[in-house]
Amino acid sequence: MTSDTTHTTFGAHSTTGDVLTGIDLTGRTAVVTGGYSGLGLATTLALTRAGARVVVPALRPDAAQRALADAAGGEIEVDKIDLADLASVRAFTERFLNNHPALDILIGSAGVMACPETRVGPGWEAQFAINHLGHYALANLLWPALTAAGTARVVAVASGRDPEWRIRWDDVQFERGYDKWEAYTQSKLANVLFARHLDLLGRPHGVRAFSVNPGWIRTPLQRHLATEEMVTAGWIDAAGNSAPGLFKTVEQGAATQVWAATSPHLDANGGDYCVDCRRTDASPTDDSAAARLWALSADLTGLDLVN
Repeated sequence: MTSDTTHTTFGAHSTTGDVLTGIDLTGRTAVVTGGYSGLGLATTLALTRAGARVVVPALRPDAAQRALADAAGGEIEVDKIDLADLASVRAFTERFLNNHPALDILIGSAGVMACPETRVGPGWEAQFAINHLGHYALANLLWPALTAAGTARVVAVASGRDPEWRIRWDDVQFERGYDKWEAYTQSKLANVLFARHLDLLGRPHGVRAFSVNPGWIRTPLQRHLATEEMVTAGWIDAAGNSAPGLFKTVEQGAATQVWAATSPHLDANGGDYCVDCRRTDASPTDDSAAARLWALSADLTGLDLVN
């Protein structure tokens, strides 16, 4: 059972507007991966409305420009990134560091779910590569800007969490049999472990990190799922209508990541897994597994600038 460890007036139905009430982000800079679709788009728009400058690294910059064209008055920059390609991640961070002295907020909202078996980079499994390794590399390469902010937040957008989830340490790239859902849950557990260890390393430098479960939301994340599969799972009916009471709106789904990135009540916290705008100690994170994943990620990417 989830236990609430943060006093908050927000909950499952709170929106991005609710959690940002009274918060002024003028002068702050944020990077939101996937910030032009689904939860990421809702996050970008909310942060800009609160006064932040938001940089959106996008796999499809033209699509991002179109999606963000109506963000009237918001200070938004769109740049190119492919989280599956370390050279692309490095090129983006070099451009960012040349133009921005500090980074106050980094939100890893881009992701892929239950895709067909796909190999990227040096043969990495795509979900682990995009959802985890790309964001691991991004945070490491942006480390100078994060530490320059004085107080910075990193938010890893994970998923609902099952205590039975495990990292497949002996076959992390699923070379011995691919299962799209096992690969997805491994990548989302990796997000939780990443935030846990990043917070441990970042704390002395004023960098705090959180992982979040946004809840159930219908977004383009489900693009690899057949309608029949979602009907069988009970998510939608045969006509494509959502199961009553199951899904949040995108503004509700994005609320927890926005809250984790901005709430002044979290200034003394970090490393937590957050659900419905609350820190939770359900399924406590294994610190040894978090350290092991960090070491594995450093070995795979050749990056460990935080250490």
